[in-house]
Parts: sequence; structure tokens; C-alpha cells
Amino acid sequence: MKKSIVKTISLSLLLGIFMGACAQNKSQKSDDVSTEKNITTNPYYSRTATNKLSVSNAQWKKLLSPELYAVARNADTERAFTGKLWSSETKGTYYCAVCGNKLFRSDQKFVSSCGWPSFFEQENKSSVVFRDDNSLGMERTEALCGRCDSHLGHLFDDGPAPTGKRYCMNAISLDFEPDNKQKP
Repeated sequence: MKKSIVKTISLSLLLGIFMGACAQNKSQKSDDVSTEKNITTNPYYSRTATNKLSVSNAQWKKLLSPELYAVARNADTERAFTGKLWSSETKGTYYCAVCGNKLFRSDQKFVSSCGWPSFFEQENKSSVVFRDDNSLGMERTEALCGRCDSHLGHLFDDGPAPTGKRYCMNAISLDFEPDNKQKP
């Protein structure tokens, strides 16, 4: 009896959180979330460079917003269904919001009900790297930017064909440039 009450309360709380997050996200319309600030004020940000970066967290803290720093450098997670990119179907390219490394193309993205942008394949073999993550009492695979080692999200084995993988990424860790972006 007690287990069913706890289960009902837990499901009600999760539904409330989910509904609140969905309602909050409806006001976010723009798919072009390129972090123009990074491009102009972060000397390490480049969409063409491929060199491995070795930058201290103290330096990153000076350059990144507190929200991006928390996720990218401290492996925090943004709330589900709150990032601008989680449900975007716009064609374009996804970059690391910290360093500009090319990570994914929109044709590698799929609709997932998890609340974060999900991809079945990375852009190239070195764009995303992995390490074991046993935090929070779970065994997971952490996904990191292959250029700057910033936390992007996690890799799971429940994605669609052809890879069966789900790269579950924090939207705040991603910059996006639509294919049809007009140059100034």
C-alpha cells in the first residue's frame, strides 16, 4: 500500500516538473543560438581550429557565462526541456559552445523524448571523446568535446539505427548555426 502511494506521488511530481518545463520552453522560438559573445570575447573559440586545447578552469571561468561554466566545466546538467535546441528540427551544424569545435550535423539529430538534444552519431571520430562516469550512483559514459574536454552530456545505447547510440547533449553546451544563416 505504501509503495503505491509513494509511486503515485513520485509520478505526480515528475509530471508537474515535466509540464512546467514544457510550458517554460514554449516561449523559446529561435533556433539560432550561436553564442556571438564566445566568438568575439573567447580567444579559444574557433569553428575551424582543430588543435587540442589546454586551458585551466580558472581561465574558462573568466570567459564563460556562469551557466555554461557550470555545465561545461563542472559537468552539471541543465533541466530537461529547457534548452532552445532540444526540439529543433532546423537544418544546420552544432558546435561546442566553449571552443567552437564542430560536433554534429542536424541530419545526425533525432526526436527523443528525453528533453535534451539527441544525436545518433558524431560529426567525426575525434569531435566527441568519452570517459566513464560513475557519479550519482550510476554507470554512464560521459561525452566531452574532443578539442577542449568540456562536458557535453552522456552517451547511451538506446538510440535509433544505424548506430543504436543516443548522444544526449546539454543544449547550453552547443552552439548552432542554421544552414541558411545569412551573412551580414
